[in-house]
Amino acid sequence: MKNEGRGWILFSMIVLLTAGIMRVFDGIWMIHNANDLTAQSASGYHGLTGALFGSSLKTYGWIYLLVGVALILVALALASGSQLARWLGIAAGAVLSISAVWWLPYYPLWTLAYIGLGVAVIYGLSMYGGEESASSA
Repeated sequence: MKNEGRGWILFSMIVLLTAGIMRVFDGIWMIHNANDLTAQSASGYHGLTGALFGSSLKTYGWIYLLVGVALILVALALASGSQLARWLGIAAGAVLSISAVWWLPYYPLWTLAYIGLGVAVIYGLSMYGGEESASSA
């Protein structure tokens, strides 16, 4: 396998790390501001009514915080070049895409961008993250 695979692996690491950091910040913001937005619901704010995991912003905050930490850890593990890290990276790309779908009704363009990045991570690690690539890197 040629060196073209190294770029995809680096891309996957950067996307997972960046998305993980963004998810951590989003999770912290959601947890911190959950009570403020709940108080607004009495004044006509409908918030997350009918959302997948309920209407509590705090619930989404904790989920995003955990997902973010997992994405960061997988991104760092990819630097080792191990097969386990590769498979965890593929799973993390799927989690990145699936967790973005939750926000499709609220932020359709950002959701599609996240899904596209998750699919690119899966592609990069599937095509170029094998043992041949790890040994040549």
